Parts: sequence; structure tokens; C-alpha cells
Amino acid sequence: MATSRPATGGVGASRAKSQASVASSQAWSNDPAMDNPEMLDQDPAFDSQTNIVAKDEKAGCWQRFRRGIHVIWRTNMTENTKEDREKYIKTTLRELIIYCIFLIVLMILTFGMTSTTMYYYTQVLSALFLDATDDPVNKPTFRNLGSIPDWWTYMQNALLTGLYWNTWYNSNNFTDPRETNFIYYENKLLGVPRLRQLRVRNNSCNIASNFKDTIPFCYSTYSSSAQSKDPFGYMNSTAWNYTSDDILDGQSYSAQLASYPSGGYYIDLGRDRDTTLAIVNELYSGLWVDRATRVAFVDFTVYNANINLFCVIKLVMEFPATGGALPSWEFRTVKLLRYVEPMDYFVLVCEGIFMLFICYYIVEEAIEIKRNKLDYFKSFWNWLDILVIVISLVCACFNVYRTIAVGKKLTSLLQDENKYPDFDFLSYWQQQFNHGIAITVFFAWVKIFKYISFNKTMTQLSSTLGACAKDLLGFAVMFFIIFFAFAQLGYLIFGTQVQDFREFQQAIFTLFRIILGDFDFNSLQTAHRVLGPLYFLLYVFFVFFVLINMFLAIINDTYSEVKSELANQPNDFEMTDYFKQRAGKVLDKLSFKRDKIVDIQKAIQSADLNNDRQLDFEEWRAELKQRGYADGEIEALFAKYDLDGDRVLDEEEQRRMQAELEGQKSALNDQIEETEQQQERPSTARSLDGEGAIGGGGGGVSVEEFTVLARRVDRMEHSIGSIVTKIDSVLVKLESMEKAKLRRRETMSKLLDSIAECDGASEAEKREHMERLVREELERWESDNAAGSGADSVAPSSARGTRSSASGSRRQL
Repeated sequence: MATSRPATGGVGASRAKSQASVASSQAWSNDPAMDNPEMLDQDPAFDSQTNIVAKDEKAGCWQRFRRGIHVIWRTNMTENTKEDREKYIKTTLRELIIYCIFLIVLMILTFGMTSTTMYYYTQVLSALFLDATDDPVNKPTFRNLGSIPDWWTYMQNALLTGLYWNTWYNSNNFTDPRETNFIYYENKLLGVPRLRQLRVRNNSCNIASNFKDTIPFCYSTYSSSAQSKDPFGYMNSTAWNYTSDDILDGQSYSAQLASYPSGGYYIDLGRDRDTTLAIVNELYSGLWVDRATRVAFVDFTVYNANINLFCVIKLVMEFPATGGALPSWEFRTVKLLRYVEPMDYFVLVCEGIFMLFICYYIVEEAIEIKRNKLDYFKSFWNWLDILVIVISLVCACFNVYRTIAVGKKLTSLLQDENKYPDFDFLSYWQQQFNHGIAITVFFAWVKIFKYISFNKTMTQLSSTLGACAKDLLGFAVMFFIIFFAFAQLGYLIFGTQVQDFREFQQAIFTLFRIILGDFDFNSLQTAHRVLGPLYFLLYVFFVFFVLINMFLAIINDTYSEVKSELANQPNDFEMTDYFKQRAGKVLDKLSFKRDKIVDIQKAIQSADLNNDRQLDFEEWRAELKQRGYADGEIEALFAKYDLDGDRVLDEEEQRRMQAELEGQKSALNDQIEETEQQQERPSTARSLDGEGAIGGGGGGVSVEEFTVLARRVDRMEHSIGSIVTKIDSVLVKLESMEKAKLRRRETMSKLLDSIAECDGASEAEKREHMERLVREELERWESDNAAGSGADSVAPSSARGTRSSASGSRRQL
């Protein structure tokens, strides 16, 4: 920065220069790094940032684009964070914050398209069409219909009463024709209802030879091979002629006995009660439902504008080959018109944000796959990410399709209200859309464990399940062998008499319910007074008392082992330490700013050397230079308060400066106090974590940690003791070797001296003298070796004594 000089161009030039310095003064006041330019020159982070900027200027657009992509999509799988603890913390926190925003948007999106009103809407309509009756004596409702005559009675009375509301409750007719066809006066009947059936052929089953002469007709259970497509009855309309699935373009339906296609013999009813009653009576007279009929459907759709909900209703009556009738139903309450109210448009905005997040995560997963190759697919969390992305994309595509299709269908329906509105397909896939979003929300919440696994407490669930996976797999084999054996036994014994065992899969669900305590013992006892109780007692003993307790024992033992192992392991990183470190840095910066404000306030009081109550720039500059401020920083601060640009701060400008500085000082004091409180919270929480501590205070050690450290010290002392013993034995052996060398040297000298002394003796005397000397020397070596081995045995015991005394002194401390 250039050093400021006195203004030479008059007041105007000074004012221009002052205005030019305002921008730099604002940057000085807002940027913490500009508080001390001399420190910036020595800051490595500032130097590295400057180098990055210089490289960016030299690099091309592609390099800058790649660097930007790298910064935006930075994760633990794209960065080498294993060795850099602080970088690992920052990256994990960044991923967690972004994911929490994504989760919030997803929750707003999902709960914004559903409400408790859907349940009450379904309950109101189901009570009307399933429980209402026109016969208060016999009270036949749709739920308890059991024969073909009962079904026709319902069609001619209760169904028509529920569909067509043409008068008020006081029997007065509606004054406005537009008020007709409103069920419960609120729910608009869209178009007309549709009646459809499916049939099977005669002789579609084989009759036993004994009855061929007496039973000429045979109608099998429903199947695609046995289905009849031939005209019957009056053959004058679609009610008596088969229509294929392609023409009706509906949705197949799975009922209690079979799964039925969308084709069949159908007829559309009328918009009023009289027309519909005439159609139903004609079908009744022509025996439209007979022995060949296997299922009959009543389909219609209502819309409630008050709550903007559609209810697609399907009343199903199956006529099994056994005779009688089995009623079933389906009420699909869906929101097909998604964007009507202001809240709906807010959800639309959230949907757009959600898709931006999906695009963000698609790019993130692509970068991780490119960087990690096949190792990417070894992680469970990565597969979970891919699953969430795929489900989200499918739901988004259906959302667009549904919006377009509903608009087209309503447009054609409003042009001709005498048509049947086929919302069956859209309502079915709307339900699948809701289920897909629900699964996405579930997996999104589960994925939070990926980001909070840094704490060992949070990893207990996954660690326990992973550790006992093999044991559970072996247990599952034993469990399901016995479980399926009981299921088959129950199905074969009670399948003909007990409803809960009527099918094999139903028997499986029933046995699971018995484990949870939901069972009907009386039905088993009624079915067979001996085998029923015996079956129940054996199942409860083997499965509940034996196998379930084995399962719990495996989980408990593994959990205890995992908990003990985790107690001996440190956390991957302590988040509290990281926040304390960051809070300390913030406190240092805030304290530095506060000290600077104090220096400036003191400079204002002492810079007026000539006591003229006017603070000249030169006086200001000289005072702040003594306090270590740079010229550019001094000029920027002066220009911020020199509003008239005369290079002099009068009393008013000085008061304004003092007031602003005092306000900044008080604000910094509040920030410092708040930061100190936040810094104390993690340490307090951390000191309260655990069962107990030794030493007290913030630096206390828990009993668990002390026990672990004591074990480690014992093992270390044991290892050091063995090393000391080996060193002692080596030293003793070296000392004995040195002594042996000296003895050999002395022996050789004696032998040489004895040979010199025996020059005049005979050969026999010399030999005898030499043998005596060698024998004496050997005896002395044997005695020395025995003493040396005794010393070796003493050395280890002394080392052990030293180690035990050291251990005793440590425990005493």
C-alpha cells in the first residue's frame, strides 16, 4: 500500500482521495484478516492463498473449472483424509450439513403432499358403501354379503342410495342442477360408475367318471386358461360381449382368490338413480351373474374440492367355485391435482430444490466412482446412495407424467360427464409413487448413521450386527427349519377349519404372530381337542422358549464383546476438541480486534499534540505508527471518519468515531462471552460422559480409561523386565568370556615359563610337569564356570525383584 502524503490539491482533491479510500476502509473493517497486514505477510495460509490466485490467473478455464468442481463435491471418498484429522472433521461436517439440508427439503416435500384428512376421507366413504344398509331388520351390508342374491339386493338398494344424492335431508330437491351427484353433499361423483365381470367356460374342469351322467356342467376356479370370452345372454351390448384388456386399458387387480385382468364384460351405469336402476334390473332379469361368473367389479371415482382429494373406489365380489360370495374392496385416496393452494406451490419449489440435490449427488457419486473404481461398490452406504437416487429419479418422472395425464383426463371428462373416468391406473401408480417416496425417506434417515459414525457409541449397532452376522446366519438355518416344519404341520392339520391356517403363507404369518403374543387358542382347540393344544404347546416351547432365547443370547453376548472392545478404543476423532479449537481461534481473533479498538481509542486521546481539539492526519499517523500500524491501514481508517475530506477530524467526527468504536467494542465483548460459553459446554458435557472419573476437573480420567492404562503399563513393565534380564545375561557372558581370555593368556605364560625352567630336565620330567600344570588349570576353570553359572541365575532374580519393586511403587502412587 502506498504511504499517504499531505493533500496538495485543496479540499476537493482531499475529498476525492478520501472517497476513494472508503471502499478500502470498509474492507478493513469487515475482513478479519486485514486487521494486521504485517501478520498477513507472515501467514502461510495467506501466502498459499496468494499462490493459488496466481496459479488461477495462469491456468486455463478448464483447470479452474476442475478446481471448482473439486471444491464443491469434496467428500471423504474423494479426499485423502485418513492422515489429516482436521481435514477429516471439516469434510465430515460439511457433508453432514449439506445432507441435513437435503433431508429437511425431503421431509417438507413428503409431508406436504399427505395429511390426516386422507384417512378420514377414506373412513367416511368406506362406512357409506361397506356398512350402510337399506334393510334395518336383516342389516345386509357389503361386508357380510355371502351369496349371489345378497349381491343383487345390495346392487339394487344400498349401492344406489350411496351413489345418488338428489335431495336434501328434508326430502327437498336441489334447486341448482349443478348440486346433483354430490355424495354426502361434498364429494363429486365423476362421470358414471362401471360394472364389470369375468367368467370361466363350461367344462373347464374334469368331472369324475362316476358323476358324468348326473352332473353335466363344470365351472373351474378362475385362471387365464379357463377364462371365457364368448358372448352370452342378450348379446346386445358390452355387458354380454367380452371386451379385451387393450380396449379397456385398465389395471389388473389381485383379490383374495386370484389375480384378474382389466378386460371382461362391462357396462357403464347412469348419472341418476332411475337410469342405473333400470340397467341393473335388466342385468338381473337376464341372469348376468350365473354359475360361470367368478368375479364382479363396481368401479367409480369421487372428488372432494374442499380438500382436493380423489378417492378411487373398487367394490369386488368374488364367486368361488365352492359357491357363495367373498366380498373385498379397495379405497385409494390420492392427491392427483398437486398444485392448487399456495402451500402446494411451496412444495413445488421444494421439489425443484430436491431435484437439484439429486443432480448434486449424481455428480458426487460419479466422481467417487471415477476415483475409487470398484472399491466404491464395497461400501453399503454407496449402494444406499445409488438406491435413493434411482428411486428419486423414477418418482420425479412419474410426477411429471401424472400431472400431464390428469390434466388431459379431466379435460375430456368435463366435456362429456356420461363417460366412465378411468383413474384406476393413475391412482395405482400414485400409490406406488407415495410408497417410493416413503422408502426414500426411510433410507435417507438410515443414511445419517454414515455421518455420525465418528463416535463409538453410534457404531455399537452396526458393530454388533456385523460381529454376530455369522452366528445369526447359522441360527437362522436352525430356526427356519423348525419354523417351516411347524407351519406345514399347522396348515395340513388345521387348514380346513381354522381361518388363520387356510393357506400355507397365512400359516407362516400366524406363527409369527404367535411369537408376538397374538394368537387364537380357542380356534385350535375347537379344530382338534388333542392335536390343537399339543401343537400350540410344542411350538411355544421350541420356538419361543428355546430358539428366541438363543437369538437374544447371541445378540447380548456379541453386544457385550463389542462394548468392551469399543471401550478400549479411542474415538476416530473428538468433535468437542475440534469445536474447542475453533472457538479458541475465534476468541483470539475477537480479542485482537478488541485490542485494536482500544489502541485506536487511546490514539484519539493522545494524538492531539497541539491541543486544538482538531485531530490532524499527521498527528493521527504519527500516533498509530508508534503502535505498529501500516500506512495504508492508517489512511483507510482515517478516511472512514473524515467525512468532509479536509484531512482533519473535528470534535463531531471524533465523537462519531468514539461512539462507533465503543459500539464495536461492546459487540465484540458480547461475542467473546458467547464463544466462551459455547466453548465450556462441550467440555462440561464431556466431563459428565462416563460412569466416573479419577482426578476430577476438566482433565479427569475415567475409571475405565485408568484400568486400560494400568493394563498397558503392566504389559510394558513385563516386556521391559524380560529385556533387562536378557541384557544382564549377555553382560555376564561377556564378562566371563573376558575372564577366560585372561586365564588363557596367564596359562600360556606359565607354560612357557615352565618350559624355560625345565631346560636341563629329562623328557619324562618335563612331560610330568606339563601334565600337572594343565590339570591344575582345568580344575580352576571348572570351579570358575560353576561360580559363573550361579551368578547368571542370580541376575534374572535380581531383575525380577527390581521390576516387582517398580510395579509396587507405581501401584502405591
